[in-house]
Amino acid sequence: MPNILEVKDLRTYFFTYEGVVKAVDGVSYELEEGETLGLVGESGCGKSVSALSVMRLIPDPPGRIVNGEIQFEDEDILKIDMNDMRRIRGGKIAMVFQEPMTSLNPVLTVEKQITETLELHMGMTRAEARREGVDLLARVGIPDPDKRIKQYPHQFSGGMRQRVMIAMALSCNPRLIIADEPTTALDVTIQAQILELMKALTTEFGVALIIITHNLGVVARYADRVNIMYAGKIIERGSAREIYANPRHPYTVGLLRSVPRLDLPRRMRLDPIEGQPPDLVNLPPGCSFRERCRWAIDKCATDTPELIPAGEGHLSACFRAEELGDLIKEVVAEEARKFGADAESEAAPEPVASEAVASEENQPGEDG
Repeated sequence: MPNILEVKDLRTYFFTYEGVVKAVDGVSYELEEGETLGLVGESGCGKSVSALSVMRLIPDPPGRIVNGEIQFEDEDILKIDMNDMRRIRGGKIAMVFQEPMTSLNPVLTVEKQITETLELHMGMTRAEARREGVDLLARVGIPDPDKRIKQYPHQFSGGMRQRVMIAMALSCNPRLIIADEPTTALDVTIQAQILELMKALTTEFGVALIIITHNLGVVARYADRVNIMYAGKIIERGSAREIYANPRHPYTVGLLRSVPRLDLPRRMRLDPIEGQPPDLVNLPPGCSFRERCRWAIDKCATDTPELIPAGEGHLSACFRAEELGDLIKEVVAEEARKFGADAESEAAPEPVASEAVASEENQPGEDG
């Protein structure tokens, strides 16, 4: 399918008194029509800033997009004026923000907030916009929508507020929805419901979706492709199946091995990533992950690895990407000896169970 979005060498910096924060530093990726892309990484790695850059919502000052192209429907939206951008933002590209209580206006009813978008972008009358708003609330699973649309955000639960945000995002039939940590403040049951709803609606409407998250379960279940971000860069990218089955960057391996597994003995411990992310104002030379990497070599201290092929449709920014599978086996075998597990059964290269992406027929709520 053709690409609906192409991001090329995007660089978004924040100019502060302490120095220049390179929040997004040379990010490139593509998104096909109707595809779901997962953007994964720790807090502060640049996930949300990259999404805000696509929406051109970077606060200036201190932030500024200093380089790059963002091709949306074959047009570089970094070069259009703000009036044209406002027509795209909300109309063709919509965003579901992390915390709906801070995104919804507390002094306006839900009706006002939904209908305003419809009147502005779709040219509807107030009566038409209200009917469409009620229909949208019904679509996202809000009961008694004709009554609830008159209420204020504080009268909704957290899950219901997020459903309102999804309804607003879908209201103008966008081509692309960016969901920035859409389930962070919700319990796991509601998380599953919201994610199932988003996936079903984007499939129904043929909308491309970018899910920004640190939850690897979300990525395994809902994403077609995955970009792993660290220190403002994409350090690994590929299909969800390939990333889970054959990770080719130590940071990805660390993320996967820090997730609890039900198929391992209870005495097996989680393997956290040691240390802290680097200071984006004073990035170390060479690989940004070197100081936290158990497999770093001398070259990592001087040279910056570029994204190179590590399999079909799989890219990794690691000098040891080809040998990483064997290195993982050695670690798992050592843990098996240490904790008394069966080394043969535990020495497979997958650091986490890949069943989550092995079947196309997962049942709702498995990620919860």
